[in-house]
Amino acid sequence: MTVLHDIDPIALHLGPVQVHWYGVMYLLGFFTAWALGRHRIRAGRLPGITEQGFGDMLFYAMLGVVLGGRIGYVLFYAFGDLVRDPLMLFRIWEGGMSFHGGLLGVMAAVWLWSRRVGLHFMDSMDFVAPLVPPGLGFGRLGNYIGGELWGKYTGADWGVVFPRSPMGEYTGLPMERLRQLFAEGLLTPYARHPSQLYQAALEGLAMAAILWWYSRRPRPRYAVGGMFALLYGLFRFLVEFVRLPDAQLGYLAWGWLTMGQVLSLPLILLGLVWLWWSHRQPTLQPLPPAPVA
Repeated sequence: MTVLHDIDPIALHLGPVQVHWYGVMYLLGFFTAWALGRHRIRAGRLPGITEQGFGDMLFYAMLGVVLGGRIGYVLFYAFGDLVRDPLMLFRIWEGGMSFHGGLLGVMAAVWLWSRRVGLHFMDSMDFVAPLVPPGLGFGRLGNYIGGELWGKYTGADWGVVFPRSPMGEYTGLPMERLRQLFAEGLLTPYARHPSQLYQAALEGLAMAAILWWYSRRPRPRYAVGGMFALLYGLFRFLVEFVRLPDAQLGYLAWGWLTMGQVLSLPLILLGLVWLWWSHRQPTLQPLPPAPVA
């Protein structure tokens, strides 16, 4: 079945202020991380840290996501634009966030927070890892609603027609006209893989289920963080085969290698190394829940 992407990216109009669905998804991701984190804190999964301490960690992580995601996008995907116009780094409203940059930002933020409270960095990372996938899933849903980061043509009579994607002579037509053309079946050849939904299912739903199950029992240091890095790297590498590369970069080699795959390979290696190291590491035991008065 072919679907015409016909979703308003703006969730709310509050006078002159427009609230985009992508921003709503960010808030849902942070709220979910906060709720899951509180549950893990109450279960004693980060001994010595109170809910207020976890709130501080989450604030650090939020800054890391935003700053790291933006800086990473500019460095990895738009460095030429940065050289020509350095101020574009600060125009976040124009779009452009990188997961890999956001991950580096979160790692830096968690490292700073861990030093401040006297925790081992990887104990903090192992705690944070299961909280991240729901936010990734919400973010990819935001990409889909916004009609961006679409996939390749399916070459069949199924997929999603994205109005903002190149569609030959139909590119740039008003939505009303595109609806008519779609009803006549003329847009079917432009149906694409909804790669955003593939990523939401893998990086969001599947990773959330696996990591939450894997972290339910105490694991050696590095194990949960290693599982996160390995799963994300593998899932992202695979989806890149049906996702179009960024237009300004294209394929980097062999007619299929993308920047997303290049950046995911170190994550796969890091995940394997951390999982191997975990066999020689101590296991952080949760504190028993406080007795009810």
